[in-house]
Amino acid sequence: MPTPGLPEIAIILVIVLVIFGPKRLPDLGRSLGSGMKQFKDSVTGKDDDHELAAGDKKAEPVRAEKTEPVRAEKAEATPAGGQSS
Repeated sequence: MPTPGLPEIAIILVIVLVIFGPKRLPDLGRSLGSGMKQFKDSVTGKDDDHELAAGDKKAEPVRAEKTEPVRAEKAEATPAGGQSS
């Protein structure tokens, strides 16, 4: 499969411009750029900790408390006669 040349790329850009319009293209470019940056950071293993300023604190995650499952109370065993004492 041959790689797209300059005329093919120009046609694709014109089609994108017609579909999305000139007002949405900057937002699309920004979204694409930030997505590529996040992907690159995740592949290289770069953390967000490196980007924090010296005085900033990273927010602690909210942790839910562990809860015990509710247990039904056991019924008392009755003698063979059917009556409880």
